[in-house]
Amino acid sequence: MPTVEELYRNYGILADATETAGQHKDAYQVILDGVKGGAKEKRLAAQFIPKFFKHFPELADSAINAQLDLCEDEDVSIRRQAIKELPQFATGDNLPRVADILTQLLQSDDSAEFNLVNNALLSIFKMDAKGTLGGLFSQILQGEDIVRERAIKFLSTKLKTLPEEVMTKEVEEFILTESKKVLEDVTGEEFNLFMKILSGLKSLQTVSGRQQLVELVAEQADLEQTFNPSDPDCVDRLQQCTRQAVPLFSKNVHSTKFVTYFCEHVLPNLSSLTTSVEGLDIQLEVLKLLAEMSSFCGDMEKLESNLKKLFDKLLEYMPLPPEEAENGENAGNEEPKLQFSHVECLLYSFHQLGRKLPDFLTAKLNAEKLKDFKIRLQYFARGLQVYIRQLRLALQGKTGEALKTEENKIKVVALKITNNINVLIKDLFHIPPSYKSTITLSWKPVQKADASQKRASEDTTSSSPPKKVSAGPKRDARQIYNPPSGKYSSNLGSFSYEQRGGFRGGRGRGWGGRGNRSRGRIY
Repeated sequence: MPTVEELYRNYGILADATETAGQHKDAYQVILDGVKGGAKEKRLAAQFIPKFFKHFPELADSAINAQLDLCEDEDVSIRRQAIKELPQFATGDNLPRVADILTQLLQSDDSAEFNLVNNALLSIFKMDAKGTLGGLFSQILQGEDIVRERAIKFLSTKLKTLPEEVMTKEVEEFILTESKKVLEDVTGEEFNLFMKILSGLKSLQTVSGRQQLVELVAEQADLEQTFNPSDPDCVDRLQQCTRQAVPLFSKNVHSTKFVTYFCEHVLPNLSSLTTSVEGLDIQLEVLKLLAEMSSFCGDMEKLESNLKKLFDKLLEYMPLPPEEAENGENAGNEEPKLQFSHVECLLYSFHQLGRKLPDFLTAKLNAEKLKDFKIRLQYFARGLQVYIRQLRLALQGKTGEALKTEENKIKVVALKITNNINVLIKDLFHIPPSYKSTITLSWKPVQKADASQKRASEDTTSSSPPKKVSAGPKRDARQIYNPPSGKYSSNLGSFSYEQRGGFRGGRGRGWGGRGNRSRGRIY
């Protein structure tokens, strides 16, 4: 094996030869043999091998393998030097192989080394984006789990930093094609990351592009399969897939397929839903998703049937007034608990879909059922007014830091919820019922409202809906409803949909039940 002096001497021969260096094959072979020496020889070899690599195409495999040996050396300084020089090997047909090697090196736990690998990948990206992606996707599809995980995270964080001249339409099409292959076998966390990657592509910002993404999500959600509410994987998959689809919906990209599935399969099984995500109110989460999607629902094939399912579920959360004894007091029954968060979601969804069939309450229900519904609405509204007054009183005069306490944050959200319900109930009390009011769901950021919307919002300060139905002798409102303590938990209105993991097994592996998995993957 060569000494340091021999390495320098042969380096001099090649450097002096300039463009005719390729005629000195023996000198280059001596430098390649430097990888078998000690630490000093290896450091020199790590620098000299890439410098003259382009002059010896017939030794390309030997040179890359020699550099790869140095990338795996026990001495961290030698590894770092070898990694830093790897992009110089990324020429022509060698580039995908170098990308593949660098992708495997992402598994390094040394932070400096890991950063060098990232920088090296980015530099060859700018030489040939498709070739680099070929190496990355090769490892994502066939590599070890740790390599796969880090390659996906590299794509999700670095692609958006690349300039437009690198991320051409052809490159974006290649990413979409390869991503579809990966999405045939992914975990929940991986799916979320790929949706982040794909939704960031410029070519998929169009209506047709977003429609493609919605179809990808629908396929992942298994909307053609039987829904099993008692299987946490099944429920978690649907919840996370739908969460990814929601931002894609618009007046041109409809949510009809998802809304239909929720009405037909999820609502009838709402009370049976299970989840592996600790502390998550899965019933409320599902109702929030339905509410967000309902405003972008297109023409629905079984509209009346699905509206009936939604109406029936709403009734479950809209109790009748408790029966009274002859003296006007409660006949021993406790006041029903009013679940405002759930009602806001269900009422909003019904209000949105009801616009498509405005005579549902008057023509599709019999008179007794409509009367029953209005009694429930009025009872709920009376309790609502009490709570709105209490919340306004509690928040009166509080500004700035005072509103940032956890308790007051909860009260602010509770006030949004109750005001929203109030507006929707007023609409339904119109004769015939109206579906014109516009609200912003309590957990969504407030949009700038025009004058008419502002007026609708200001209407929430009035005391009650039109008194068309009598629910018995008039009683003090506070007897009717005492707001349940602790009903608004600290999670109210602030649940983060960027939940990661939560799936059973390993690093969030779950979503099972799709036949035999390659490489031991469950989903």
